[in-house]
Amino acid sequence: MKLVKAILFDLDDTLLNRDHAVDNLFHRMLEKYYGAVEHSVKTDMLQQFKEYDKRDYGYADKTNVLSSFFDAFPPTFQLPRHDMQDFWNQQFPYCFSINQHTLKVIQTMKKHVQVGIITNGSTQRQKAKITHTGLASYFDVVLISEEVGFTKPDKRIFELALNQLHVQPEEALFVGDDLEKDIAGCQQAKMKGIWFNPHQLTNPTDIKPDAEIHSFDQLIKGRALFN
Repeated sequence: MKLVKAILFDLDDTLLNRDHAVDNLFHRMLEKYYGAVEHSVKTDMLQQFKEYDKRDYGYADKTNVLSSFFDAFPPTFQLPRHDMQDFWNQQFPYCFSINQHTLKVIQTMKKHVQVGIITNGSTQRQKAKITHTGLASYFDVVLISEEVGFTKPDKRIFELALNQLHVQPEEALFVGDDLEKDIAGCQQAKMKGIWFNPHQLTNPTDIKPDAEIHSFDQLIKGRALFN
């Protein structure tokens, strides 16, 4: 294997914990649009909200998520449908936080390789997440699907990142949680794909990652990457 010169990362559910951010958004909604809610009801509401979010994950327009939720649990103050997307755009990016240990791992990597982000999603929301969490200053390249016109698993978004970093496919790794979009996508671009699987899920697909990790520490411990 050639010397690794670049490691690229997915954003949501890889660098950033999106599930925690959904929890935070839900609690912001409770505070803004609902009165006192019993704990048992709150638990049911959160579960339903996550199901609606999962159903529409990957779609830029989140109006259906919020409208379905508000229909199921009528709020004290009804947010007009035409304002729902603005609420999501304005609130959700600021529900994210970055794990400080993750930042330390990225800093260690930067001593040896270039690092980058390739993410699907709306330019406005993804840039807001990256800026809010302070990630922008750590990465040599950041590509957002809406901004560049290609969406993972399209190999062209990976090739664009390689070109900007001036590295060959065999000199780069991609780390992501989504087997189809991240792993199969980068492999189509002749890169090696590292499946980030912190919950140690079973692989239900025919896609074969080049490696599997459960924490970013495993990237650092794989010292051969940087030799």
